[in-house]
Amino acid sequence: MSKESAFWNWFSLNEARYFELEGDLEACFDALSEELCKVHPDLTFEFGPVEDGRREFVVSAGGHREAFEAVFSLCEASPDLARFEIRRFRPRRDPMDIKYGDLHIRTSDVYFHLVEDEDPEKVGVLLFLPGYSEQRADFRQVGYLFLDEVLGEYDVETKVGFIDMLGHDSRYFSGASPIASMAADFDAVFALRNRDG
Repeated sequence: MSKESAFWNWFSLNEARYFELEGDLEACFDALSEELCKVHPDLTFEFGPVEDGRREFVVSAGGHREAFEAVFSLCEASPDLARFEIRRFRPRRDPMDIKYGDLHIRTSDVYFHLVEDEDPEKVGVLLFLPGYSEQRADFRQVGYLFLDEVLGEYDVETKVGFIDMLGHDSRYFSGASPIASMAADFDAVFALRNRDG
């Protein structure tokens, strides 16, 4: 039996537990992480709310490009599950304020510029965070969380080139756009490239 089949057999046996998400959630999620690690050590997951009797189950590479193939192979091997919608990679979502440790950054305070990248098939991003300090790694973590929310995990890893995080005091800040408009601007860049061939 393949690793993928073994995972789905286990998940099917525990389907009710993950649909209800009641009881000891820490133990529940630890068990799921352990099973995913048997497929690939970088795989992780998210669950969405129940809508129309189904819950979204997101299989993520955790931002690790080397785990992308494992995401694809696992999701392609998934059986039809009546109560779950299986999704590859963290999807785009409306950005929300992010609290990370003692950092609390509001979406309305995050801005960006899209710029040319060395790789002509990608786009560079300048991301402006209020109070940014390059001495604090947590700012970069928050920045990546915002990008994943706005663009989705797959596009961040495959279509974004360099990412530079800066503060509002940067000389490049002038004319920056609010992050809420990033997805539309990003898609427009690639639509134009595809049109121009």
